[in-house]
Amino acid sequence: MQPRFSFRNRLISAALSFGFLGCLVAAETLNAQTTTSQAVVVTGEEVPSAYGATPDFSRGRFSNLTNAYVLPPGAVYFGLIYQGDSLRFNRPDSWLTQEVEIGLPHRFGIAFENRSNTQDRTFSIEGRYAFADWNKIPLNPTIFVEYKVGIGTIFHDEGPPEPMPKGEAKEFLAEHEPLPDAFEVRLLLAQNFGKVEWALNGFFEQEIGGDRGRECGFAQSMMFPVTSDERLKVGVEMQLTVFNDRGIRDNNEPDSYRFIIGPTVAWKPSKNTRLDLSPLFGVTDDSPHASVFLVFSYLMGSETEQAEAPASTRNSYPSVHRLSARLGMTRAALSVH
Repeated sequence: MQPRFSFRNRLISAALSFGFLGCLVAAETLNAQTTTSQAVVVTGEEVPSAYGATPDFSRGRFSNLTNAYVLPPGAVYFGLIYQGDSLRFNRPDSWLTQEVEIGLPHRFGIAFENRSNTQDRTFSIEGRYAFADWNKIPLNPTIFVEYKVGIGTIFHDEGPPEPMPKGEAKEFLAEHEPLPDAFEVRLLLAQNFGKVEWALNGFFEQEIGGDRGRECGFAQSMMFPVTSDERLKVGVEMQLTVFNDRGIRDNNEPDSYRFIIGPTVAWKPSKNTRLDLSPLFGVTDDSPHASVFLVFSYLMGSETEQAEAPASTRNSYPSVHRLSARLGMTRAALSVH
């Protein structure tokens, strides 16, 4: 059997990944070169934060593919997620996910999620913990743990996409195999480099029953504002997933590599709401032709009472603002005398 992830495709995915990280390095270098000459602009809006994080890293979900950091204590995030997959040798898949996340004290968070298509599929309980306040540790590592309870039956084979003989797909559905439970662990990394915001999630998921399918890989996203109020942002995101279910297949069966990449757009119609759209395209033989993600989210909490501050104020230390305020007060006192 020919490998499903050719050497050419390996080079493409590696080049895209390293190119993505290269953009971050270039952006940070450019920002470091210009920081000394930029004046701090304060528009009267403070930066809302979860333990010092900027607004987009205080929402729990950074983009359609990535999560980042934690919510502020007492904040509640509601998300409605649509995912449409154009599969090879199979009918398109449509998924709808509803999630609720709650920020807890001491950099903890808890979330509940229901994912379904034509029937209820999984119900999940998630927990996350950030190791330190924002920017106290480089890349702001956060651990994410999730347990998924299988509710419905297996909709179609999760293995490598292959054409099925006539009638075999109906026979597979007629078996009504129950969807197994699974657990997932992720490492969430996130950082802002000037105006550029970046997040990466490394993940490992293991089914604990059935064919004992296993997934591991990473997703990463990069976004930057295109409007002065930062209500509109654009960027790029990608995901590499390595899948196997050797519990029911020959041990010589190669892993299935699935790599998708494409643009992403985020728009905030109001201070509480956000709409994200990501049309992503498959690169490897086992990837879907295309995957489209659409997320509508609503964030409740004290941090949403303030709009997002401009990026020019984000890397300024509090002492600079206090010093500027003191200088302003001194000048005002001198003008009176």
